Amino acid sequence: MKMKGAQIKFFCCLLLTMAFTALVQADEAKPKATDIYNESLDGNKQVADAIVIAQKEHKRILLQFGANWCGWCHKLHKLCDADKSISEELRSDYVVAMVDVNNGHNQDLVAKYGASGYGLPFLVVLDGDGKHLNTKHSDDLEEGDHHNPAKVLAFLKERAPKR
Repeated sequence: MKMKGAQIKFFCCLLLTMAFTALVQADEAKPKATDIYNESLDGNKQVADAIVIAQKEHKRILLQFGANWCGWCHKLHKLCDADKSISEELRSDYVVAMVDVNNGHNQDLVAKYGASGYGLPFLVVLDGDGKHLNTKHSDDLEEGDHHNPAKVLAFLKERAPKR
């Protein structure tokens, strides 16, 4: 059976529609990343709250700046939760605050901690009184398509309070 031009066009459109539908359904079936940043929180209040806890518990403060759409932010957060050595270091020596910077949110803190022009995520370490100790772009902690656990742990240990 020989197809005519109109039949070929119809058949091609049908195949394209089926392929597009399959792609959309496959994308919808993927689990969506959970939000790790609360976009409604005021970063200055987060810092103030962290200072109260850090003073009481004699800890440092780790601010992780990022946005929910940032894949590298999710990778770093997942590593901090999943890696036993990193999560233990964070629990014992830091008060952690996840500071949202989506759509210009909390830009006053970005400027305050000298991270204007940095990509996401970036980290800020404060002492227990809120004194700025360090701002670190996470590029230095990356290796290929992930953050290097040894580099992340070394960064945290170097800045941990002296006991």
